[in-house]
Amino acid sequence: MPPEGPPEGNATERRTPAAGRTWYRRPPVLAAGGLVVAAALVAGGISVFKDDNASANAQPTASAAPTSTASAAPKAPTAPPAKICGVESALAGPATAPAGAVVVSTSQNLNDLTTHNPAGTTFWLSPGTHRLGTAQFAQVIPKDGNVYVGAPGAILDGGKLNRYAFTGYATGVTVKNLTIQNFGPPRTNNDEGVVNHDSAARWTVQANTIQHNAGAGVMIGDHNVVRGNCLQQNGQYGFSAYNPGKVSGITVDHNEIAGNNTDDWENLKGGCGCTGGGKFWEVTGAIVRGNWVHDNHSAGLWADTNNTGFVIEGNYISGNLAEGLIYETSYNAGIRGNTFVRNGLGKGPQNKGFPTPALYISESGSDQRAPGVFNQTFEISGNVFTDNWAGVILWENADRFAGSAANTSTGSGTLVNPSVVTAKTCNATTINTQPYISDCRWKTQNVRVHDNVFSLDPDNIGKTCVAGSGCGFNGLFSNWGTFPKWSPYKNAVIQDAITFHQGNRFFNNTYAGPWNFIVHEQGNRANWASWQGAPYGQDSDSVIKVTER
Repeated sequence: MPPEGPPEGNATERRTPAAGRTWYRRPPVLAAGGLVVAAALVAGGISVFKDDNASANAQPTASAAPTSTASAAPKAPTAPPAKICGVESALAGPATAPAGAVVVSTSQNLNDLTTHNPAGTTFWLSPGTHRLGTAQFAQVIPKDGNVYVGAPGAILDGGKLNRYAFTGYATGVTVKNLTIQNFGPPRTNNDEGVVNHDSAARWTVQANTIQHNAGAGVMIGDHNVVRGNCLQQNGQYGFSAYNPGKVSGITVDHNEIAGNNTDDWENLKGGCGCTGGGKFWEVTGAIVRGNWVHDNHSAGLWADTNNTGFVIEGNYISGNLAEGLIYETSYNAGIRGNTFVRNGLGKGPQNKGFPTPALYISESGSDQRAPGVFNQTFEISGNVFTDNWAGVILWENADRFAGSAANTSTGSGTLVNPSVVTAKTCNATTINTQPYISDCRWKTQNVRVHDNVFSLDPDNIGKTCVAGSGCGFNGLFSNWGTFPKWSPYKNAVIQDAITFHQGNRFFNNTYAGPWNFIVHEQGNRANWASWQGAPYGQDSDSVIKVTER
């Protein structure tokens, strides 16, 4: 019998924007008086660099280096690099107002002052709790270049009445040294955010505590910088990077991102795939560096659908209920020098049949036609994995491709040939011809997993950590293709492709503990000798200290 498909929550349940329609994220147009006017937002495309001479399935050698990565990879941190939450010295603003700033007392309304001052004004919020009134859509609507800075002890509090804190489309806004909390009643603001609600461009959000808000604490727009913040205990995400126009060139640096998804949206929306410490959607070019991502009530970080050109390095990712990092239906990343500790211990025991890994690569790899660094090899290197439910899983869903009902990224096509191959042109008439048969699929290809350290002590996890429950696995596999009936990827086509023909390799890794492997097809467990031997040939030049359990 063919193996069964992935369980709920792995690769089958995304809800995504359809081109030309409002997505469920629903960024509003914010009119005078706090009225919210619904606006249809057309999903914008990401600019791609097309190389007519590039092969869609380039398979460089193991030693091939990626394109420019801007800097050498750091060593994996031995301790969290961004202990921000509750550290006054990391978050405190100036004790006196900057020269020329408008001083805002706790009895004044920050939005009224914003309205009556010109663009580019700096506002200094005095110590104490600042409120925006009791109206649902009372909010601050900045002007271009405004700066909002808090004195030590300055709090902007929504009282669980105001939905959003900072909204609108002004560019170049800075928000720093504030505690921003209690915006949105519980279980509201789904797929919306509190700071930079409309994902405006060139915002800097720095050294704030953003906590106890509904939805996402921060929305990240084009060329935003989010640095040195405590993003904790928000209802859905600590941050969410999405704009229906575009998001590119973002930096998420040295933040503590902890305890988010307090409203448990996966249960509220039936496995929506819409939770975690932070989410990226259709982002081109991101630096995610030096963050401490821990104890989120879902995945830690999640890049979902047509992200490309990511540098993810030097992060400490620990204690997240589900996967530490998911990179899904996306391209071109370097995941280097990160530390993954005790991720997936909540979801793992409940997700039998599909290991819940610290690092989950789902239909993602490198392609020279997608923009950004790492467009030759998708690098997973120099990371340290300690006592996670599972390690690295490379997966590709044989039934998920543009035009298929299993493409839960509804309306989205791949990035590699977007002028020709789209969700509409991938259909029963075209799918068996080139370029469609190749370019309609997101591919787990050209992935290099090397020079990592994988350590597992089941005694540190508990009695549920046994091979039969999916604990202690790395993997390279697909499911048995079954539908739609016109699919050319049925049976073992994708199982063979991901295992043997798409340039995916594990090598030069170090293992300690009772590791096992899933290879080629779901449910096909391999021990160390089988994983290294023919026909798979994985982890050449790697070493393991304990081979069986």
